[in-house]
Amino acid sequence: MTNRVSHEPPQRRLTGVVILHGFTANLESVRELFGPLGRFDLRIDAPLLRGHGAASPDDLRGVTWKEWLEDAERALVALTGLGGKAVVIGHSMGALLALQLAARRPELVDSLILATPPVRLASPLAPGRPLHFLAPLISYVVDRWNMESKYADPGSAIMPKQYEWAPTRAILSMFELLEETTRITDRVRAPALILHCRRESIVLPESAELLLRSIATQPEKKSIVWFEKSDHQIFCDCERKEAVEAAVRFVASRVEHQPANP
Repeated sequence: MTNRVSHEPPQRRLTGVVILHGFTANLESVRELFGPLGRFDLRIDAPLLRGHGAASPDDLRGVTWKEWLEDAERALVALTGLGGKAVVIGHSMGALLALQLAARRPELVDSLILATPPVRLASPLAPGRPLHFLAPLISYVVDRWNMESKYADPGSAIMPKQYEWAPTRAILSMFELLEETTRITDRVRAPALILHCRRESIVLPESAELLLRSIATQPEKKSIVWFEKSDHQIFCDCERKEAVEAAVRFVASRVEHQPANP
């Protein structure tokens, strides 16, 4: 009898978590996740995206969304190695990068946690908003834009030091990432949990519903958890404990979902 040799690649297993911070933010904005996620036998990586975490926002000059995506993909590839895959957690702009990874490298992405995904921003200059056509023109006369971190309860929030302004061209690149991501959401099939705040001042709450409908994930494998008090910094604001717990429950469910070792 001739033994048949399978040429199919071995099934990848969940081996890690990649955490992606938002625009003008740094690792402090997602640090509350590190300890609780450490209970799992998973590797954790949270890359500092290019131009972020420096002494001055000037480091963002000349950096584009493609370089942020390169940083995110490099972390994903390194973390998953030859036979692994990862839960990708993205906050704000990091959620857009997570969606890009799920569309581009589906074999490496086990599932997604998308925290306050900025599909529809409150700014009238943002993509899909009434004054977006003015954004490129403004960039010729306005070199930098003030960035304000908002919290529902500053007294009980963790308030990480972030950039107080950003180069206008960097903001336009983030807008381009938003537009490019909304074009590819129908290629995203990974299980997904969306965390969103009803009283957001930066990302409109409708973003969550728009994204839930647009991704191609099976209906029973995608859901939204709503938070009633927090503002945009969901992992730092007054409901950060509940937001982290929701993320941990989802990761636990993905660990349990893994097939038994052969």
